[in-house]
Amino acid sequence: MRTPLCDRFGIEYPIFAFTPSQDVAAAVTRAGGMGVLGAVRFNDADELDEVLTWMDENTDGKPYGVDIVMPAKVPTEGKALDLDALIPAEHRAFVERTLAELNVPPLDTSVEHAAGVLGWLHSVARSHVDVALKHPIKLIANALGSPPPDVIAQAHEHGVPVAALAGAVEHAKRHRENGVDLVIAQGYEAGGHTGEIASMVLVPEIVDAVGGENVLAAGGIGSGRQIAAALALGASGVWMGSYWLTSAEYRLGSAANGMSTTQRALLKATSADTVRTRIYSGKPARLLKTKWTQAWAAEGAPDALPMPLQNLLVSEAHTRIANSTDPDVVAMPVGQIVGRMNEIKPVAQIFTELLAEFDAAANRIDSAR
Repeated sequence: MRTPLCDRFGIEYPIFAFTPSQDVAAAVTRAGGMGVLGAVRFNDADELDEVLTWMDENTDGKPYGVDIVMPAKVPTEGKALDLDALIPAEHRAFVERTLAELNVPPLDTSVEHAAGVLGWLHSVARSHVDVALKHPIKLIANALGSPPPDVIAQAHEHGVPVAALAGAVEHAKRHRENGVDLVIAQGYEAGGHTGEIASMVLVPEIVDAVGGENVLAAGGIGSGRQIAAALALGASGVWMGSYWLTSAEYRLGSAANGMSTTQRALLKATSADTVRTRIYSGKPARLLKTKWTQAWAAEGAPDALPMPLQNLLVSEAHTRIANSTDPDVVAMPVGQIVGRMNEIKPVAQIFTELLAEFDAAANRIDSAR
């Protein structure tokens, strides 16, 4: 499994892995792909700096990247406390009432907890960029499309390519016009922020528009067969996110019987157990379907607030849910590929299986000529 993208980024396999876990990102990089660490969970730039220093020391000198969350247009932004005041009281009451109905316990007041995930704020995302560029990263990816022009220029000044997610062909064209180097064509099946066009349609459309050498396929990829399909559609590599949530190295969240509550929820889910909703961040994102998402979809529930207010509203709720032990309440972005995530496996084993499946699929296609 090799494409020109491998030489371009100095990797063995054209597999890019988005993950909020530094342990997973480092393991992917060591296995020959490119681990891309999600920075949105870091409220403090110094904390991100510490984690990236750890990445520097645990990736064997191989390339890794960082993923940020930043809109192209710089928003008018107050401090977190100012934004907090914009959240309606009825929304707060709904969240508290729902958590009580779902028997989600309050946070342990004897332990310090972060006051909301501030990485959704533009100013915090900029601090992530500044910190990341002090490290030998090889890619900056943006979950919300093209970063602002000055951020793209800043990355390029450091010799770092920029990637951006696209859910439609017009987005991909605009990204390239803005100076983005790599377009991540993310289909409807994907977890997290995603558009309305399925990968099978979207990937070749974007490949035809901007050139396959500049495209990673994303959404619904969790096997070597699906990687082969992505390359057959013209992409030069794949961007995988959800599939790493059930890797053995993924240790974020509370643990029970050797795995987190979130992993217990994911392992029993099928491909039909996701929903696309705005309740996570204020923008459409695919989440695991649970009692939490169903409560927001019920009659009488309030509409989600715009970004970043929605995330500030539910951030503490997410922390409480993550610290609970009920897998039926989990609030977690994940794609429809969750139906294949049925076992906890080390990243190295996942890579071995992906490569073997890819070779078998490539041979099968070749024999059909």
